[in-house]
Amino acid sequence: MRYKAIFVAGFAVGFVAGARSGRETYDKMVAYAQRVAEHPKVQQASSAAQAKATEFAKTAKEKGPDYAKNAAGMAQTQASQVPKYLANVKQAASSRMPARFAGGAGTDDVAPDGNLVYPADGSAETSTHYSPDMP
Repeated sequence: MRYKAIFVAGFAVGFVAGARSGRETYDKMVAYAQRVAEHPKVQQASSAAQAKATEFAKTAKEKGPDYAKNAAGMAQTQASQVPKYLANVKQAASSRMPARFAGGAGTDDVAPDGNLVYPADGSAETSTHYSPDMP
């Protein structure tokens, strides 16, 4: 129904804009639109729609703060669980990574002199020492 009304309004505007009779046709259409708007059934439907809209607005105004509080509480609950989610993700990721890429037991180590030690294939004998100066 809404699309039909929009179509009719667009058709009327197009007709007026393209009509050769111009002002006379426009005046007839305006007079007809005013008669329709002043019809008692149209007035009744308009007032009923306005009353319903006012009722919905009052209901929304009353319920709005409650919904906002609930949403804030849910957001706070979810935010407090973020560290737990991160720990689970970290654990899942490290259990799926190969040992040479810091998964499981083969983690990076720091030598007593402060240089990083990367074990090659998990054996300590063949580990490579890297100093901050080395590229």
